[in-house]
Amino acid sequence: MKKKPEVPPSEKLIEHLSEYDLAVGELALALRSLVLEEAPGANETIYKGYALSFAFSFTEKWSQFFCYIGVYSRHVDLGFPWGSQLPDPDDILIGSGKRFRHIKIQRPEDLKKPYLRTFIRAAIELSEADRPRRPAKTASGRRSATAKSVRKK
Repeated sequence: MKKKPEVPPSEKLIEHLSEYDLAVGELALALRSLVLEEAPGANETIYKGYALSFAFSFTEKWSQFFCYIGVYSRHVDLGFPWGSQLPDPDDILIGSGKRFRHIKIQRPEDLKKPYLRTFIRAAIELSEADRPRRPAKTASGRRSATAKSVRKK
């Protein structure tokens, strides 16, 4: 099976990441690449609030994302909106709420841990019941990236 070419990050994403330390930005982009390797047809929604987040889904709806990347001053998180339902026999996922769980990524070595891909695949599988049969695409036939910003008043 031929690997799909990587979709470069949008200018808006690069602009938002430039507000962070270079090492954190590089971690975020490397984690983004890992997610897109596991889900090459996924859409990406960029959300800038108190933290920068980008969520991945197979529809264009923010509410139907299967994982997200949260960017913070010293680390990035790989998060799962239905993480409490993912198999986690080794208690790797962090969180105690009803739904959300995440994994903290602090160093490039953390990206080599095989369980990251395992959780991403499991999250995709979990989302498949709610997903349309074909990935949502724009009129051009390409996967979409959407950017949203929230400003404090």
